[in-house]
Amino acid sequence: MTADVEMKEVQTSSNSVASAAVPSTLQHLKEIAALIETGAQAKEVRRVVRAVRLTMMLRRKLKAPVVSAFLGHVLTPGSEAFAKLSSFLPKAKACSSASIAQLRNMNRRTVDVLASRLYLYYSFTYELTNSLAEIRGTLLALHRMTTLRRDELGQFCRYLFYLGKIRTIQLEYTDAKESLLQAARKAPVSARGFRIQCSKWAIIVRLLLGEIPDRTVFMQKGMKKALSPYFELTNAVRIGDLELFRTVAEKFSGTFSSDKTHNLIVRLRHNVIRTGLRNLSISYSRISLADVARKLRLDSANPVADAESIVAKAIRDGAIDATIDHADGWMVSKETGDVYSTIEPQIAFNSRIAFCLNMHNEAVRALRFPLNSNKEMESEEKRRERQQQEQELAKHIAEEDDDDF
Repeated sequence: MTADVEMKEVQTSSNSVASAAVPSTLQHLKEIAALIETGAQAKEVRRVVRAVRLTMMLRRKLKAPVVSAFLGHVLTPGSEAFAKLSSFLPKAKACSSASIAQLRNMNRRTVDVLASRLYLYYSFTYELTNSLAEIRGTLLALHRMTTLRRDELGQFCRYLFYLGKIRTIQLEYTDAKESLLQAARKAPVSARGFRIQCSKWAIIVRLLLGEIPDRTVFMQKGMKKALSPYFELTNAVRIGDLELFRTVAEKFSGTFSSDKTHNLIVRLRHNVIRTGLRNLSISYSRISLADVARKLRLDSANPVADAESIVAKAIRDGAIDATIDHADGWMVSKETGDVYSTIEPQIAFNSRIAFCLNMHNEAVRALRFPLNSNKEMESEEKRRERQQQEQELAKHIAEEDDDDF
């Protein structure tokens, strides 16, 4: 009994020492505030970026008492800022609005990283309260302001993402793909949730365009689990199996609904049928329309008639190179030619060259050059020298005119 009691006491003391060694949430917040202050004084944005990354680990641990104690540490109790922020603790919507109003009067590069987070929570709080339309004008004005100041990376990423979603709904898949991929590339590495959403929409858009994303897209670090439903969906579209496509859509219907991509996945049914039909046209030189309906697993009232209309539309759109024998009910595929004798390689090279040129133009526009006072001084001296030479030339011409007269 004595040994057991002594062992419990030792374990209790060791636990207390371990808990004392672990820094508290308040201590972490104090260290982050000191890091931001140091970065602002030294004008080093990397310190502020590091501080924002550290706050992400504490997001779930923040409680009202901890935030209140932190405000008392960084602000003078009784000051106007302390009173205003303390009153905003239960009201996130009002707090974000007041923060945005203060940001409009600031134009410092060290504030850009913090401003991007405030913009996010500003729009997020209004979105949760179903009042996002109230701040649409404010968001557009903020985007114009950040564009003029050249600190628009966070806003520009969100703009590209929402623009891609709008273009997807409007069936402009090519432009939507470009916007979504740019948003995913320009997004910070720490914004994992945002990059996952961009990847989900980009995968759906590429499937709607008839493309199959690479396997590496689904194996990105920290995204494998979130993109696993879309990986199975891509596999069904790649194979062209309509039954497998239905199974995957039903299995992950909750995930697709929460991601707000369910309506887009409904559009993919036609792509699955077309992919399966393309595989059949490559595999068979001639196949009956009844077998086409059976292999595509069409479950309509008249599958043969539906198969005939699907084949006719695919031939008209250029998806397959075949003909229909209406009398005997056959689909006759033409012999596959050399792809290099067509304009497909030219189209592929043109799209890649256009992408490289656009990336080069964006990089040039993003360059920032420091002011060169020596260059300005030299241009001023040259201007004075040029004016002096012009005056001497004019005087010489006037003297020659007088001599002639």
